[in-house]
Amino acid sequence: MNVWIYFGSFLAAFALTWLAGFWLIPLLHKLKYGQTILDIGPKWHKEKKEGTPTMGGISFIIAVTVCFTAGMIIFGKTGVDFAGADKAEFIRAVSGMIMALLFGAMGFLDDFIKIKKKHNEGLTWIQKVIIQVLIIAAYFTTLYISGISRTVITFPWGAQWDLGLFYYPLVGVLILYMVNAVNLTDGIDGLCSSVTTVYMIAFSVIVAFCGMFGLKLMAYCAAGGCIGFLTWNAPPAKVFMGDTGSMFLGGMVCALGLGCNAEFLMVTAGMVYVLEALSVVIQSTVFKITRKLNHTKEGKRLFKMTPIHHHFELSNWSEIKIDSVFSVVGLLFGALAIFFAKTMFSV
Repeated sequence: MNVWIYFGSFLAAFALTWLAGFWLIPLLHKLKYGQTILDIGPKWHKEKKEGTPTMGGISFIIAVTVCFTAGMIIFGKTGVDFAGADKAEFIRAVSGMIMALLFGAMGFLDDFIKIKKKHNEGLTWIQKVIIQVLIIAAYFTTLYISGISRTVITFPWGAQWDLGLFYYPLVGVLILYMVNAVNLTDGIDGLCSSVTTVYMIAFSVIVAFCGMFGLKLMAYCAAGGCIGFLTWNAPPAKVFMGDTGSMFLGGMVCALGLGCNAEFLMVTAGMVYVLEALSVVIQSTVFKITRKLNHTKEGKRLFKMTPIHHHFELSNWSEIKIDSVFSVVGLLFGALAIFFAKTMFSV
């Protein structure tokens, strides 16, 4: 019975997201909610992508939320005890979904400001960090008040780090990194959608190992929503997910990893996100150091442009090739995370 709940939720999320495109994209065009492209990106982006409707992530946010809610209700009808033995599982899944929705709401605000001001700068970085920290604090507080106060990070080789209260600031910084890394991955048509689909498939297996039905349902719904959105977002994109969508997906990525106490596996399966953000950090660091050492206004760059998908783009890789290669890399790291999960959780 449970198998059909998962696959039914997956198909419903896919269908709802795909169908939403038929009315949402014309509506975004009508409202003139088009993307403004920065001049610092590849020049052809501004020429070909300027004005493409953004905030399309609304479609899969609604679909995933509806299907997740419906799936949890069905689980409740089939004997799952949300008030008893399965209470912790329910809290982990629901609080994770709420965290993702709050990140999506912040992304929506950021997109809305960009559209109204007609440039690609919405919330300031300080405003974003403050809002994100508050969301993360609310998530941790919800878990703690509910009696879920585990502060141990487990590794595949058997080591365990009990960080005590240091767990919250350390993992909070990890959430900040991962959420914004997912956001950075949304830089070319179809990339974030395809890479996140692979991540969700990997985690649907990982959470199954530890028997968490709510998180597994979340992964299935998110995978369906991403594939449904990819039908509109694949190159050449008819709509962008915007920060609305990418911030929501970043929240989902973290909700799954933290929900099953698999912070290490979250980083492993999300290695594409990690490398995307790391390329920006490396580029900026090398540029500043070499500029200071050479006493010039210009420093050296290791990559043609960051995030690193732009480096490959400027190396004459097509968007489809980048999407495919990055997804394969994500698949390999996802498989590695599943392998590690077998040693961490009893099957």
